[in-house]
Formats: sequence, C-alpha cells, structure tokens
Amino acid sequence: MEKLDVLDMNGAFIASYFTDDKGCAHENREHTLIYLLSGELEISDHGRKTVLRQGDCAYMRRDNLMYLQKRVKNDVPYHSIVLKFSPKFLKEFYRSLNRRDIPFTDAKREKKSLRVLPRDRADIKSLFESLVPFFESGQQPSADLQRLKMTEGLYVLLNTDANLYASLFDFVEPWKIDILEYLNENYAEDLSMEDIAKNTGRSLATFKRDFTKYSSLTPQKWIIRKRLEVAHQMLSLGNTRVVDVCYDVGFKNPSHFSRIYKEVYGSAPSMG
Repeated sequence: MEKLDVLDMNGAFIASYFTDDKGCAHENREHTLIYLLSGELEISDHGRKTVLRQGDCAYMRRDNLMYLQKRVKNDVPYHSIVLKFSPKFLKEFYRSLNRRDIPFTDAKREKKSLRVLPRDRADIKSLFESLVPFFESGQQPSADLQRLKMTEGLYVLLNTDANLYASLFDFVEPWKIDILEYLNENYAEDLSMEDIAKNTGRSLATFKRDFTKYSSLTPQKWIIRKRLEVAHQMLSLGNTRVVDVCYDVGFKNPSHFSRIYKEVYGSAPSMG
C-alpha cells in the first residue's frame, strides 16, 4: 500500500510510505535529495545497483531515468523524505551567492547520476528529521521556513563537494556538459534533440552549433552510427541474441536495425 504526502512549495517536499515492496521507473526531472527514515531502497542506474538503508541520504542528478525498488525491512514500513530543487529555486539561490565564492575554474560537473552522501552527518539528520513532525501532523510549514529548509538542503550538497556547484547550477555557461561525453554515456536512451540539448546545458540552437565542432554528421546520424558500432562489438563476442542487442543499444524495431546494420557492415546481424 502506497501513501504520498506532499508539503507546499511546488511539491518540493515529499514523504513516501510503503507497507509492501514497491518497484517503479523514475524519471528524475529535478535535482533531488532523498533520505531514508526506515526500510530499504534499491536504485538501478545505468546498470549499477545501489542500496540505501535507514539513515542514508543520496543525491540524484536531474534528467536521469532510474528504477527504484522500495522495500519493507524487518517488518518496518518503507519511509523516505525527498527534497526537489526546481530550476526557479536554484536560479534564485544562485543569484544570491557572492560570485567570489563560486568555484568556476575548479568545479567539474558530476558525471554520475547518483551520489550517496557520507553517513552520520549532523546537518543531514537535522534537516530531514526536522521535517518529520510536519508530515505527521499534516501542518504546512510557512513559506519562509520551507525556503530555509531548501537552502539547508543545498548547503548539504555544496558542503559535500565543490564540484556539485557545476551540477546544481548547470544553467551557467562555464559548466556546459561535454557533448560527446554525454552522448557516449547516453546513446542508447530514448532522448529527443531537445532533451539532449537541455541535459548538456544548452539551447537547441546552441547544441546544434556546438555539435558541428565534433562531427560532420548530424546528431541523429552520429547516435545511429554509435549504436551500430556498439551492436557490432557485442555481436562479435557471440554470446548475445541479435534481438537483445537491438534493444540494448537503443533501437526499437529489430527489422529496422537489421536493415541499417546490413547497409553499414554488408551482412545481416548475427552472433559470432
């Protein structure tokens, strides 16, 4: 059985309760902090599995698809609290910072989409456990108090690693994501050009212009070529079915995959 409680401030504070195990795909559209009060959470992210338990806190970078498995542990229901940082809030916070304190030259954008924060930090425990009484009572904290808690959450991250400046404030030009690095990690995902542009910190027009510095191909053709190259490597190992390779590299239609594979490599795809 699922229960979700949401405090105000545009759904920035969410408490999740489960009395049975629950799995779901989760497309994380905003930078997020999640803290486990009880239960267990298994997060599958780009083939990696991470398990969070009571007292664990993790940062989930925006615009990533993850699979979440929420579990009851020792007959204690699953209970977590989430803070979501909207672009509007992040921009307002960024404008309030002293520019001399921002590590433009040193901070590098986070490559991982999931980061588990160190355990037993007083600032993390204080932040999330101070929200529990509001969910339990059903009382809404004032807008000023909610902003204060959101600010506490940001400082939890910024005090963890200066590189998170580049991830959280990724609308700032010096921290644009390297295009080829992003595409090499996400070529198999079902993303539009608009999605890729936004996820690399660019407008669509800027993304298309910047891409010409890397390749004479269009972005769409580059992705298809990349998928075919990976498929060719996988099939050469001889231990994966053609249809599985097709879906693993991002194609949706096996016959379409077979046709364009043959155009490039001269024969239909086969194992070994």
